[in-house]
Amino acid sequence: MTGMTSSARPLLNRRLAEFGTTIFAEMSALALSTGAINLGQGFPDTDGPEEIREAAVRALRDGRGNQYPPGPGVPELRTAVTAHQQRRYGLSYDPDTEVLVTAGATEAIAAALLALVEPGDEVIAFEPYYDSYAACIAMAGGRRVPVTLRAHEDEGRFRLDLDELRDAVTDRTRLLLINTPHNPTGTVLTRGELAAIAELAVERDLLVVTDEVYEHLVFDDAEHVPLATFPGMRERTLTISSSGKTFSFTGWKVGWVTGAPELVTAVRSAKQYLTYVSAGPFQYAVAEALSLPESYFTDFRADMLSKRDLLAAGLAEAGFRVYRPSGTYFITTDVRPLGETDGFAFCRALPERAGVVAIPNAVFYDHREEGAPFVRFAFCKRTEVLEEAVKRLKA
Repeated sequence: MTGMTSSARPLLNRRLAEFGTTIFAEMSALALSTGAINLGQGFPDTDGPEEIREAAVRALRDGRGNQYPPGPGVPELRTAVTAHQQRRYGLSYDPDTEVLVTAGATEAIAAALLALVEPGDEVIAFEPYYDSYAACIAMAGGRRVPVTLRAHEDEGRFRLDLDELRDAVTDRTRLLLINTPHNPTGTVLTRGELAAIAELAVERDLLVVTDEVYEHLVFDDAEHVPLATFPGMRERTLTISSSGKTFSFTGWKVGWVTGAPELVTAVRSAKQYLTYVSAGPFQYAVAEALSLPESYFTDFRADMLSKRDLLAAGLAEAGFRVYRPSGTYFITTDVRPLGETDGFAFCRALPERAGVVAIPNAVFYDHREEGAPFVRFAFCKRTEVLEEAVKRLKA
């Protein structure tokens, strides 16, 4: 068998040609090779509640989920998801027709876009955005249309320009892909902003996919309000969430989609040819996790808030301009006060310079120049790890 020649057709199709190895892989490799503290990737360095881990062990030992679980997800988890949505947001869903369990939120996003987007359709997303958005839109054959969240130094936050969003909608727009609380900026869309988005979606007859995986991580006076609660939105909105960010078991990859039956059925049609099913025993454990007392969610949020404040203060003292997040577990900073302008170069040098790894926000932008000076740090780590990272950065 002969090898590929230089004139051979490229192996990777053109829609994915722009997507190489992720920045997370590069930065994690740098962390390992330098012994740096990894504040790049958004995963906790401790496990979630012991009783939930034991629930997974119990499910394994009892033989629940060790074989293929039902395609839509185990009934216990689908019922727990509907109870959670009703209890917290007053949203009523049928666990049999309006809930679909997925391999994390990432698969839910991919399946939703593959199911709902035709080649050539425009998908509007807020940049900077989670990197899988761009890849999934490309795989669906869609055209991504970024609307940029702008940094406001005086407010210390990133904000959506509603006029810019409205102007981005054309006759080719099929879907809005909304993320709130927003990764990486930590922005939590207000009721007023969400109401305006809902009015636009209804007026232009748009579908909406909302990524709400950080729904339980909102701080200060911010509140998370699902877009599906607004008039005219339940029937056109697919809401996505997952267990990983809330219960600190990111490796379990248990997510879910809720929405009107015809939307959920469409997503399931795509999802069944991706993973088919996954995470059988963990689904039973996550069902129990969603039923934890409110004190768990309150304590979890308070713990993350204290870590946010610790890292934000340390970054400010080290000379960064800090955009204090209202949600998620990421802090975006501006490196220009340090005399830097290129976040990529800064992050690639930082492990050697300071023994800390961060992520350049430019990877989350189509308009790379907009994100060039911004760098993201994750604070979902043990307090002593964050304290050591701050010490290194100050030095």
